[in-house]
Amino acid sequence: MTSSTDDLARLAAVIESRKPAHGGDPQKSYVARLLHKGPDAILKKIGEEATEAVMAAKDLEHGGDRQKLVNEVADLWFHCMIALAHHGLGPADVVAELVRREGLSGLEEKALRKLREREAGE
Repeated sequence: MTSSTDDLARLAAVIESRKPAHGGDPQKSYVARLLHKGPDAILKKIGEEATEAVMAAKDLEHGGDRQKLVNEVADLWFHCMIALAHHGLGPADVVAELVRREGLSGLEEKALRKLREREAGE
């Protein structure tokens, strides 16, 4: 049995292999095509998928299908992984950040982040 992080790492490796720089063919691969189109196309898909996930969650509050929410979040995560790959990042970077935040109050973490952003801007 594999762990979720193993599954994400395997998917990230497939996405990485689809990069045009690694031989991914935009004529044969959706991921290669999206990466070839560039960051604006990737971000547009993330926006679309985020909206669909929100709508599925809202529908679930009114008797909607639970699997629809799972499907839409899977689409969102997948497209976010493509954005990460485009920028030389992967799911391990996100998991490391979540682990770093573990045990921190969400409010404290947000305040610290805003403080760091302010200091970096000065």
